[in-house]
Amino acid sequence: MRKIVMLLKTALNFWRSLSISGRVGLVMTLFWLCMAIFGGCLSPYNIEDISGGGIDEGFSRAFLLGTDYLGRDMLTRVLYGARYSIGLALSAAVLASVFGTLLALLAAMSGKWLEELLGRINDALLIMPGKIMALLMVAVFGSSLPMLTLTAIITYWPGAYRIAYAMASNLRSMDYVQAAHLRGESKLYIALTDVLPNMLHPMLTDFGLRFVYIVLLLSGLSFLGLGVQPPYADWGTLVHENLQALFDGSPAVLVPALAIASLTIGVNLFIDSLQSRRATRHELEEELA
Repeated sequence: MRKIVMLLKTALNFWRSLSISGRVGLVMTLFWLCMAIFGGCLSPYNIEDISGGGIDEGFSRAFLLGTDYLGRDMLTRVLYGARYSIGLALSAAVLASVFGTLLALLAAMSGKWLEELLGRINDALLIMPGKIMALLMVAVFGSSLPMLTLTAIITYWPGAYRIAYAMASNLRSMDYVQAAHLRGESKLYIALTDVLPNMLHPMLTDFGLRFVYIVLLLSGLSFLGLGVQPPYADWGTLVHENLQALFDGSPAVLVPALAIASLTIGVNLFIDSLQSRRATRHELEEELA
């Protein structure tokens, strides 16, 4: 019980430390995360249920967000689509950030030749625009769910590596890291206990931005018909398959587009608040010092 109370106090203090825009962003982000997890239980119809609705209907009591080009309930489609838009992007962002950070630690703490090799590979991957690389991989290997996740990982881990390597390179020259070397600690121990903990906050911020980029990348691929394929559907797919209803003013094309926009805006507001909060705390620490 005491741990629960402490956890609630910590969450409350964190909430109070955020700006108003950060709180709005956090609420929007948590809302869509909950919809991705529990949306299937909250949906009024089955994912493929025609539901007796007309084609491209507007808002109504029976269909709160209208119907799509086959008469399916758009609220149900958006709730189920959140699983793929958020689930794929979140898993790819986690793996890209973890992979890039671990490779950066390996390069920073290893010998010169491995550092140079990993740096050259990373530079080569950064030269090619991410969207061009994603289109090339999807065209060659197809657009299955695992392949889309792998495409996003390969596209965005070089950026995570570059940021993590810059921080690790600065941290390895710090006095406490040099003292650990003199104590005879292994490179693995130093990397995991002395270097990595001081990289977490910036890398978490970078992770949030990378998540937004991957959401937009996967949605863009789906909009082009190269992303999530039927019977699955993410928000980009919903926009693509209902695009002909745009000129009729049907919500079928606007609702998933607004879902993508609200998620990305919410995450960006939350990340910006975290950055300003961290900068303010750093300034206070410098003044106290």
